[in-house]
Amino acid sequence: MSWKKSLLDWWGSAGYKKCSEKNRSVLKAAVSLMVVLFVLAIGVRAEKSVVIIDDGKELAVRTYAGTVADALAVKDIVLLNNDEVTPSLDSALVSGMAIRIDRATDVSISVDGRMLPVRTQCRVVGDLLNEAGVAPGPEDEVSPALNSAVTPGMNVVVARVVTKTEEKEAVVNFETEQKYTVNLPQGTTRIAEEGRNGTAQQIWKVKYKDGIEIARQLVSSKMIAPPVNQLVMVGSGLVVSRGGENIRYAEAIDMVASAYTHTGNNTSCGVAPHYGVAAVDPAFIPLWTKLYVEGYGYATALDVGGSIKGNRIDLFFESYNEAMRWGIRNVEVYRID
Repeated sequence: MSWKKSLLDWWGSAGYKKCSEKNRSVLKAAVSLMVVLFVLAIGVRAEKSVVIIDDGKELAVRTYAGTVADALAVKDIVLLNNDEVTPSLDSALVSGMAIRIDRATDVSISVDGRMLPVRTQCRVVGDLLNEAGVAPGPEDEVSPALNSAVTPGMNVVVARVVTKTEEKEAVVNFETEQKYTVNLPQGTTRIAEEGRNGTAQQIWKVKYKDGIEIARQLVSSKMIAPPVNQLVMVGSGLVVSRGGENIRYAEAIDMVASAYTHTGNNTSCGVAPHYGVAAVDPAFIPLWTKLYVEGYGYATALDVGGSIKGNRIDLFFESYNEAMRWGIRNVEVYRID
C-alpha cells in the first residue's frame, strides 16, 4: 500500500474527524509541504539532458545532477582562474539547458623587471593592463600597442620611459695650434704656451628606458672658465728663392699691398719711417714680425693704419712718386719670423 493511500484512508477515518479545527489546519499545511518536497525531490532526481559548450566545443550530457557545478563535476571539467560559466555555478540544472564555458586567455606582462602570468577575459591590451593594475606612464612604451587584440601566449612588454633634466660641470678641452718659425731647426717643435682646459655649466635632457640611458640632448651650456689653447712652434722647412737667395719662411700669405710715404710722424712702434717699414693689422700680423714681400723685399711690421685691416699691408717708400708707382697690387708675403 502506498503512503498516499494510507494518508487518504486516515484522512477519512475517525482519527481525523476527532482533531480540532486548529489541529486540522496544521495538519493540512504539513501534508501540503510534504507533497511539494516530494515533487521537488522527484524533479531533482530526474535525469536531465543538457549541453556543455566548453570554449566553443559542445558536449551532450545526460545527468541526475542538481546544479550547473554538479554537472561539470560529473564530467570532470575543471575551471581555472577567470574562466566564466553561464548560467552561474549555483544555478539549478534544467533539462535542455545550455551551459557555456568561456575560458580565460593565458598571457604574460613584462614590467618593472618582472614577468606577470595572467589569465584574462579582456580582448584588447589596454583593458588587460588596467585589469592587472599596470598603469603606463605618459612616455612609457607598450608593445604590442594598447589597441592590439589579446592573443593566447602573448607577452605584453611595458617599458618605463622617463626624461630627466640634469646639470653638470663639463670639461672643455683646449685645442693645439701650430705656428711655423724659422727660429727652430726644421721639423723640431717647442711649446710656446701651455694649454689649459676650461669648464662649462651644462644642462642636459636625458631619456631613460627601464633605467638605461637611451638619448641625451644638450639644452644649454654656459662657459665658466674658457680654455686656453696650446701654442706649438714648429721649425719651418719652407724655402723660397728670391734674387739668388734662399729665404726660409714660416708662412706664405696672399695680401693686398698699398704704399705710403712720409707723414711727419713716427710709426706706431716709435720708429722713424724708412724703406722696409710695413703697416699691418696687428690682429692679423703681430707688430715686429719680419716679412719678405714679393716685389718689395724685406720688411718689418712696425706701423698700423686706419684702413689696414685683415690681409691688407701698407708699404713705406721714401718718395711720393715711388709710392704712386707701386700703387695697389696683390702680393705674396712671407712671414720669416
